[in-house]
Formats: sequence, C-alpha cells, structure tokens
Amino acid sequence: MRPWGIVEGMSSMFALLAAGELHVSFYLLPLAAVISLVYSASRYELPDKILSRAFKLFLQIVGFMAAVFAVLWFFSFGL
Repeated sequence: MRPWGIVEGMSSMFALLAAGELHVSFYLLPLAAVISLVYSASRYELPDKILSRAFKLFLQIVGFMAAVFAVLWFFSFGL
C-alpha cells in the first residue's frame, strides 16, 4: 500500500482523485458535458440530434464560462 491508501497499478488520474489534490476547475468540463448531454436527451429522441445539440450546448456553456472567467480576471487584475 502507498500513502493515502493508493493501490499499486492505479492510474495517476485516479490516484489524484483519491488523494483529493485536483483543483475544483478540473470538474468544469466533464460537468458541462454531462449537463449538455442530459438536457439534450430530455429534449430530443434521435441519437444524432441529441449528440449534435449536446455538442453545441457544450460549446455555449464553455464559452460562457470562459467569458465570465475573463471578466473576473480583468476586474481582479490590479488586486
């Protein structure tokens, strides 16, 4: 056994997750992908339509988060 109860052979990503050493912003992209897929699946029935709308919504969500980040970074630049 390694520190934090990490077993030999675990991937490094899972080891970081188990150790709790990832920054919260690491979860933004997977969360945006899941939200867009679930929302699109609740609106459409055809798999092609679901995936195409989910991709567009994912890009919108990521773009909005990037814009908010840029505005916050701009206003906090001189602090």
